[in-house]
Amino acid sequence: MSLPDGYPPQPVGKVCHLKRSLYGLKQASRQWNTYFCGKLVAFGFQQSAHDHCLFLKHTPSSFLALVIYVDDVLITGSNLTDIIDVNDYLDRLFTIKDLGPAKYFLGVEIVRTDTGTYLHQRKYILDILTDMGLLGCKPTHTHFPPGLKLQGQSGSPLPEPDKYRRLVGRLLYLNMTRPDITFSVQQLSQFMNSPCSSHWDASVHLLRYLKGCPSQGLFYVVDTSLHLTAYYDADWASCPTTRRSVTGFCIFLGSSLLSWKTKKQTTVSRSSAEAEYRALSTTVCEILWLSYLADDFHVSIPKPIPLLCDNQAALHIVANPVFHERTKHLEIDCHIVRDQYKAGMVSPQKIGSTMQLADLFTKALGPGIFSTLLSKLGLLELHRCPT
Repeated sequence: MSLPDGYPPQPVGKVCHLKRSLYGLKQASRQWNTYFCGKLVAFGFQQSAHDHCLFLKHTPSSFLALVIYVDDVLITGSNLTDIIDVNDYLDRLFTIKDLGPAKYFLGVEIVRTDTGTYLHQRKYILDILTDMGLLGCKPTHTHFPPGLKLQGQSGSPLPEPDKYRRLVGRLLYLNMTRPDITFSVQQLSQFMNSPCSSHWDASVHLLRYLKGCPSQGLFYVVDTSLHLTAYYDADWASCPTTRRSVTGFCIFLGSSLLSWKTKKQTTVSRSSAEAEYRALSTTVCEILWLSYLADDFHVSIPKPIPLLCDNQAALHIVANPVFHERTKHLEIDCHIVRDQYKAGMVSPQKIGSTMQLADLFTKALGPGIFSTLLSKLGLLELHRCPT
């Protein structure tokens, strides 16, 4: 390591004696990231401006992509020889361990078939159930009781709130491959400060749902089309405490689910049309980000991208923004939707309420409609956990 400014140069053959580990220093992670990224750039990789963990290398005959998480690296490419060259280069620098084809990465299990790639977190789910003592519990068919709306201070305070916080933290990481629990985890995460018995009961209900489908995960088809399709929805004034609306969206690449989110809106909407329009703005921003990533991969996304919703008023505002009584309370940045519509990036379209997949991300549904919409997300389950 280099000595900080102000220290005299040391004689040749001398080393610095550290009083604490490098991993304990505040700047250790920043310095490691700077050094590692510099070595990748020196090898010819380009760091994506839209995802700083992604590094790409394009040549006339091949393509390489590299994703890093601290010191864990996932490499893919069109030429096996180029991947081996990258491994050799990193091994000379850091003495790495090559684990071969990816099967387990940061808790995500990867299964490859001739028809596509399957991502799931079955082991992670079973570990959670084991730690909570619920491995033998009775499964449920929905992630939340139908119509449930959690509130703060509903029930007696938990004597061990840290147990609830650890559980929700693990469930947040599970969202990576389980879009079906996104809404319930978002609801549970609002009460980390002072959880009550009702919040704990809801989290146990979610674990019972996971018990019934631990191996469910995302399936990405090999021969899928490159067309993006987005569904968005908003549950107007659904929060009983703040009366803020909940935004939910999901975006498909062909038939494969690519991106999804559930988030409470930052301001109170005065009408359902305003809530839907804010959800539309959030979805458009996500679509723009995905299109930028596609450009990094040199992939052309057909435009305009369909935006499917079940609110006719929001579509009218996009096409003809003269409904002053409904739009005067919207922030200026929400009109990014109008700009992208005029540029031909997105095409908002009306669909029936029963076909709105984004309902899964905005409210607690009954078993029938929940199963129907969930079957359309393209999730796959290899086998169920024995009861």
